[in-house]
Amino acid sequence: MPRALPLVALVGRPNVGKSTLFNRIIGERRAIVEDRPGTTRDRHYGQAEWNGKAFSIVDTGGLEVDDRGPFSSRIRNQVGVALDEAAVIVFVTDAMTGVTADDEDVARLLRQTQKPVVLAVSKTERKENLQATSEFWQLGLGEPIPVSGIHGSGTGDLLDAVAAALPNLLELPEEDDRLGVAVIGRPNVGKSSLLNRLLGEERMIVSEIPGTTRDAVDTVLHYQGEEIVLIDTAGIRRRGKVEPGIEKYSVLRADRAIERADVVVLVIDAADGVTAQDAHIGGLIAEAGKGAIIAVNKWDLIDKEAVTFEDYVKQVRGELKFLEFAPVLTLSALTGQRATKVLDLAREVDAARKVRVPTGELNRFLLELQAGHSFSRRGRELKFRYVTQVGIEPPTFIFFVNEPELVHFATERMLINRLRERYGFVGTPLKLVFRSSSQEK
Repeated sequence: MPRALPLVALVGRPNVGKSTLFNRIIGERRAIVEDRPGTTRDRHYGQAEWNGKAFSIVDTGGLEVDDRGPFSSRIRNQVGVALDEAAVIVFVTDAMTGVTADDEDVARLLRQTQKPVVLAVSKTERKENLQATSEFWQLGLGEPIPVSGIHGSGTGDLLDAVAAALPNLLELPEEDDRLGVAVIGRPNVGKSSLLNRLLGEERMIVSEIPGTTRDAVDTVLHYQGEEIVLIDTAGIRRRGKVEPGIEKYSVLRADRAIERADVVVLVIDAADGVTAQDAHIGGLIAEAGKGAIIAVNKWDLIDKEAVTFEDYVKQVRGELKFLEFAPVLTLSALTGQRATKVLDLAREVDAARKVRVPTGELNRFLLELQAGHSFSRRGRELKFRYVTQVGIEPPTFIFFVNEPELVHFATERMLINRLRERYGFVGTPLKLVFRSSSQEK
């Protein structure tokens, strides 16, 4: 399985400037690595790098206190992702309001953790607010770092502290060479039931209440002489329907499960068909460059006389365009029908992600392709000079051409289709890069 990046979690009360600080860190030209399209708007989750250390970062939303006594269960749920998964916690406070009782409650819990905590005092644009920074020493979390998410002042010092607290590369866990399969989907589509069927025992709590499974739980399965790591995740709700607290962090854990997996199984409900959220999840899988399988659960409940397999697959393909490369498997976790086929397909997809095509073979393929096609755009001819595979997981190819700007989307699609026809690549996205032949070395 791929190694997950260390997680940096921003925690603090509502309206202390966490989101502004998050946007500043992600948008900082020197820090940005990537920002997942379609995910950070509703989840505030991204990746960045500072001082040579890459990390994931999440804005955990505002912590709310229900009482003035010991830390409430609701706060424990909301800060759970920081305590459980974060390598570094950034506690964001507000210089304008000073230290509040809520800040003291959060600090009390953070002092009990074994995680490094960096204390940030936001909204220090004005001189009087900057001078109030020293008040936050009383929280007992070390030196408070004044920052301004709006102006960007102090963010470099903050990131220096974060990078210093992050584990070194040698301290990070090695990548696991076992096949990692993540099971992803909306609540109540049967993910846990599928895992139980594959494992042959009740290893996950199965319930009719959506969202029962809260955390990502890894389970090792021995299958045909191979160890497969199954990653079960909480259901991902529709946008705007993520409950504050524990449900929200289940979504984060699902995102990180995709990041860690080799192959992702997207489970959909046969009766519901493809929903907008299914399509959104499909986009996340494709953006991550992971192998994919579309598992249509509860197929035993479908009237086969009214809906044929071919028609159903065609409809699924039309609504999950991001995953057109993924095989579609109908199954029933309840009866066990074709359930183990998930594992067979996952192994096949994983093998396809690692295929390397020799350069000589690729260029023979390219010559044959050009012999039967002519490519032109805007009255100019597109000429392919050379192709080579430069990576796997996913398979990545560089095409050297006379003018890269002449490559039309339809041409790229045709190349992908022809590569699949020739070499298979079942269940894996293909990445094509086009460069000018003058860049060829």
